[in-house]
Amino acid sequence: MSQSAPAPRRVVFQYLVPVHVEVEDGLVAHVTVIDETPVSDPTVVEGDPAYLDDAVRAADDGQPWPSWQFSY
Repeated sequence: MSQSAPAPRRVVFQYLVPVHVEVEDGLVAHVTVIDETPVSDPTVVEGDPAYLDDAVRAADDGQPWPSWQFSY
């Protein structure tokens, strides 16, 4: 008898975070997302909404996150 693994619980959510935006000579030169912001008022974008509370706890559990930076 074959046992299949349960499907992974997956949810994608979004929430507002502050960003630093540097503009030089009218062009965006650098954007840094401030990732230490606690998750607040998350909105499900995709996946299982029943998993949202668990996903937020996992995302907000104090694990080190990289600083996301975008620049040219």
